[in-house]
Amino acid sequence: MSARSINIDQDSVLDEVLRLWPSLSEAQRSLVAGHLHISHYKKNDEIYRNSDNTDQIYILVSGKAKVQKDGVGGRNQIIRVIKPVEMFGYRAHFAGERHRTFATAFESSVVATLPMAIVEQLMRENPEVSLCIVRHLSVLLGQSDDRTINLTQKHIRGRLAEALLFLKHNYGVEEDGSTLSIYLSREDLASLSNMTTSNAIRTLSSFATERLIAIDGKKIKIVDEEELHKVSKMG
Repeated sequence: MSARSINIDQDSVLDEVLRLWPSLSEAQRSLVAGHLHISHYKKNDEIYRNSDNTDQIYILVSGKAKVQKDGVGGRNQIIRVIKPVEMFGYRAHFAGERHRTFATAFESSVVATLPMAIVEQLMRENPEVSLCIVRHLSVLLGQSDDRTINLTQKHIRGRLAEALLFLKHNYGVEEDGSTLSIYLSREDLASLSNMTTSNAIRTLSSFATERLIAIDGKKIKIVDEEELHKVSKMG
């Protein structure tokens, strides 16, 4: 892992983290403040590795990150994208496992970490923290179920359309209201869509020819979102 601690506005980061658990008492907030660690990751830096110990929870404060899993033949699959302010990297701890996934920064990102021992203490003391984590895991499970269907039953066009809409939902668009605010390599887009890079490139070109999207390097502009939804729904 390539990370370095940086001296940014600790109070601002703490405020962002505490948004996740607004019901904490002053003593519990002080406990979080005393154990919070802040790190900065450059583009493509690993945040945690497969088989690492799961002794801390990760919270993306700013930037963008992806969670991946090793696939067959060394092919990596993006299984989740992380947006601010979101928790990640803690499921394996509750399952009594090491990480089965690895996380990487899409771009320069700030990540806060908190020891899982502290998280468990907060969960015992404050039921709202436990509910927050259960809700988050439940949402992730539902999304995982949906993506399993999308990636295994949809054809290539439907999978790519779904991936583009998924990125818009998670990261939004730029000031023009249409350009995705995340610039993915064709390899990452293919991984997110469960297809080969060559198929992703061909399908993107097809979408551009049909004026569903416009492409400028890694920038993708959604031109006809309604039609893209139809393509995704038809699969």
